[in-house]
Amino acid sequence: MKNQDLYNYVLGIADNSLILGQRLGELCGHGPNLETDIALTNIALDLFGQTRSLYQYAAKLEGDGKTEDDVAMLRLERDYKNVLLVEQPNQHFGHVIARQYLFDVFHYQLMTALLNSKDETLAAIAAKSIKEVSYHKRFSGDWLKRLGDGTQESHEKMQEAIDHFWPYTDELFDMTASDEKMAADGVGVNVSAMKDAYYKEVSELLEEATLEVPENPYFKKGGKEGIHSEHMGYILTELQYMQRTYPNMTW
Repeated sequence: MKNQDLYNYVLGIADNSLILGQRLGELCGHGPNLETDIALTNIALDLFGQTRSLYQYAAKLEGDGKTEDDVAMLRLERDYKNVLLVEQPNQHFGHVIARQYLFDVFHYQLMTALLNSKDETLAAIAAKSIKEVSYHKRFSGDWLKRLGDGTQESHEKMQEAIDHFWPYTDELFDMTASDEKMAADGVGVNVSAMKDAYYKEVSELLEEATLEVPENPYFKKGGKEGIHSEHMGYILTELQYMQRTYPNMTW
């Protein structure tokens, strides 16, 4: 019988990378210049590579002959455990960078902490991913500074983007019951303990980019429990189309 808490924990990490990778994939051929277009596509591929390793592990935990494709493509919307942040749409380039940076800082902290996981598979995936995630954070952080401290228009759009996504950041540090169990067992990470360091790092870079740290009295949550925004259904419709139209399709 599978360890349900471990299975849920793995999905929580994997789904973030899958959905954000899918969002970035939408931008292929639509970047502001060729170099940035290729960079965003490569980041999407990095995230898909990471999520493949996690879904392979999840499929092994699931048993019953399940594959990574079954886990990735054939679940219902309520079964996905990604945070709301990563499913938000690409409204303009500033939105892409703000969403990416706010996730990247968290993702880097998470992968760094998972290097010490008692679960050898998770620790190995983190070790393989850490260089990629470090590059993602550097890329999005550099662009955030360039846009924030650029022209008046780029500054205003970047500030609007940060203000827009800020209410989604607190959910990154919510702990589900499975998260708490895995953290207590030394397998997962107590992400709630990372919150202060996260906001300190983000706030310092925003200041460097001449942007204001938003002050929000409320935050938006629900994704970790399977309660998603209206955008999620559209993402899954596109993501799952081939598998659901042609069941058991193989290359």
